[in-house]
Amino acid sequence: MTIEHIDHVQLPFRGPLQAQLRHFYSRLLGLPEVRLDASATLRFAAGPQRIDLAPWASDGSTADGAAAGHLALRVRNLPGVRAALLDAGAAIDETHPLPGHWRLFVSDPAGNRIELLEPAHDAGATS
Repeated sequence: MTIEHIDHVQLPFRGPLQAQLRHFYSRLLGLPEVRLDASATLRFAAGPQRIDLAPWASDGSTADGAAAGHLALRVRNLPGVRAALLDAGAAIDETHPLPGHWRLFVSDPAGNRIELLEPAHDAGATS
């Protein structure tokens, strides 16, 4: 496996804070906002990486059921990584497909949620 770079870091927020978050990240920090879809998640470019801010529920999940706070790593050879994780007995979560990508979630030994993703050669593939 090759980790190419941090794809994004997603941080959770509660309540109606979108305006304050936009002001902080775009005006104060100077990061351009990235609009990928119509979701309530705010995204800001930090060089080639992103900082995503997702509204979260009391159970710590986002509207689509994914963990609100996580680190996402762009990898090469995700099928190989998946096999190694399963061989090591790691529990992986593949229940949140992302169009055009192979993707899975795993937790590190401290319980931190890690997203591993790779652009699919077949743009319709998901994992």
